[in-house]
Amino acid sequence: MGYQSLDVEPLAGAMGAVIHGVDLTAELSNQAFDEIHQAFLEYKAVFFHSQDLDPHQQIAFARRFGPMTIYPFMEGLPEAPEAFEILKTETDVRNFGGGWHSDMSFTTKPPLGTMLYALEMPDAGGDTMFANTALAYDALSGGMKDMLDGLVGIYSAALKRGGGRAKSFKAATAMSPKNMDQVEMEAEHPIVRTHPETGRKALFLGKGHTVRFKDMTEEESLPLINYLVDHCVRPEFTCRFSWGVGSLALWDNRCTLHFAIDDYPGQRRRMRRLTVEGDTPV
Repeated sequence: MGYQSLDVEPLAGAMGAVIHGVDLTAELSNQAFDEIHQAFLEYKAVFFHSQDLDPHQQIAFARRFGPMTIYPFMEGLPEAPEAFEILKTETDVRNFGGGWHSDMSFTTKPPLGTMLYALEMPDAGGDTMFANTALAYDALSGGMKDMLDGLVGIYSAALKRGGGRAKSFKAATAMSPKNMDQVEMEAEHPIVRTHPETGRKALFLGKGHTVRFKDMTEEESLPLINYLVDHCVRPEFTCRFSWGVGSLALWDNRCTLHFAIDDYPGQRRRMRRLTVEGDTPV
C-alpha cells in the first residue's frame, strides 16, 4: 500500500520520515490516519513540522493510536495530566533524556510510542537521535541471535549507573518530579522482543534501564549489554531529527532507542511529552 493522501519524505536510510501537508489540529480522515499509522510502522518514527497544538489536541491525536499511559515520575499538566513538559533552562547543566534509551522499559507494559511536541527551541542544537533496533537485530550473526533467544533482562527505574534518578532531576531544576520513593521499580522483559503489529524481532534494552540479565550478576551482564546497545546505535541504524517550534515527533518505543542531544548550553528547550499505552513485550 502506498501513500495517496500524504507526502511522506524519508529522513534517513535506516528509519524516520517527515510527513508534510497534514494539519493535526483538524479532524483526520480515516484514510489520512491509516496512512500516518502505516508510515509509523514502516519508518519507526514520524515527524511533522509547523503544527500549532494545545495539549488537548495533542492528546486527541495520540489517542488515535491507543489509550494514554502516565509517566510515573513527573507531575502532569493541570489541564491535561496525561502530558507533562520537559524543560531545560538557561542555567541547567544537564538535560532530560540525554542517553540512549527506550521509554519506561522498567514498567510491565512499556509504551507503544512516545509523542513529543516542541514549544521552545534553542537557536541551534537540541536535536534528537533515533536508532532502529529491528535493523540492528537483523544485522547480528546467527550465533548471537541464538544466544540471545530466550534471554531475559531486568529493567530498573533507578538509573544507578548515571548517579540515580533523583540526581538527574536535581540537575533539571525547572521540572517537577514525583514518586521518588518508587524509583526502585523493576520489570522483566525479553532482550529480543517481537513487534505485535509487524512481527519483526528487535533488540529491547538500554544502558540506563537494563541493569542485568535474569539469573546473572550485573558484572557478568554489563559487557554484553554495552556491546548490544553500542551495536544498536551504529550510524547506519540511526537518524537525526532537527526540531523547530511546532514540530512533533512520534516514535515506536517497541523497536527504537532515542537520545536527546545536550548541545545548547545557556539556552532554553521546552517540550510537551505524552506516551501511548503498550503491551507486555514477548
